[in-house]
Amino acid sequence: MRRHLNILCLLLVFLAGCEDTDLRLVAGAGIDAVTALTLSDETVRELAGRAIAQADSQHAVAPDHNAYARRLRRLVVEHREAGFQFNYRVYLDDTANAFAMADGSIRIYSGLMDMLDDGELRFVIGHEMGHIVKNHVRHKLQLAYAASAARKGLAAAGGSLGDLAASLPGAFVETLINSRFSRLEEKSADDFGLQFLMREGDDPADAVSALRKLAALGTNHTFLSSHPEPEERADRLELQIQGRDITLEEKQRHLAGRVRSLLSDLFSAVAAVLHYLLTLFKKAMGTG
Repeated sequence: MRRHLNILCLLLVFLAGCEDTDLRLVAGAGIDAVTALTLSDETVRELAGRAIAQADSQHAVAPDHNAYARRLRRLVVEHREAGFQFNYRVYLDDTANAFAMADGSIRIYSGLMDMLDDGELRFVIGHEMGHIVKNHVRHKLQLAYAASAARKGLAAAGGSLGDLAASLPGAFVETLINSRFSRLEEKSADDFGLQFLMREGDDPADAVSALRKLAALGTNHTFLSSHPEPEERADRLELQIQGRDITLEEKQRHLAGRVRSLLSDLFSAVAAVLHYLLTLFKKAMGTG
């Protein structure tokens, strides 16, 4: 997060150096951009709720009796994640796409449902859940909001967070849906999706086949612009299933454990050296 703040600050410094730039607007934009990166949970939910409402209004949402809606309900109805509430809808659209919002909203396009069997689709749903549970979509929302605030310079919104939230432009929602996740975020969400798949009793190989089908869409596809490198991710999950790799979380725990162990060894070595030096000092002083 500090890296993102630094980038925003550099951008604002650059703008301040341009001719005919209103420094008060630049300063205001900077304040609001930083505020965006430290939004409260309540404000994040409000922004996400407004964004998903706008997205829903722009798509044909499958009614409850629709076959796509019934299929999605069947795949997720039993699932609960501690501390999180999800709501699911299907967009009747031939596009192969899916996305999640920070308020727990998950949207699946019917085109993607047509591509995948139940196990593969459940992995994708679990993957989107992972982006919510691991706060990846929250970070995307914060950055999209900060970029919007900086670009607007608060000229239209008068510096009011509430006013800007109340008038989210369509471009903001598009940016939020299609902005790219980092490689680590994708791996983390894949791990969550695989675990979800296994908890639901599906074949873990469905995660791999889902990613390989998505890879066949081509690198310029909308879904892959926000969820990149599916072939590489499929290889990684396949190694996990074969027991030849571990999850990202396990690697982080192992790394943290190794760091703690190294620090403990270092402190022990320093303590031993200090004890030895103190012993030599006492002997030299005749007090040993």
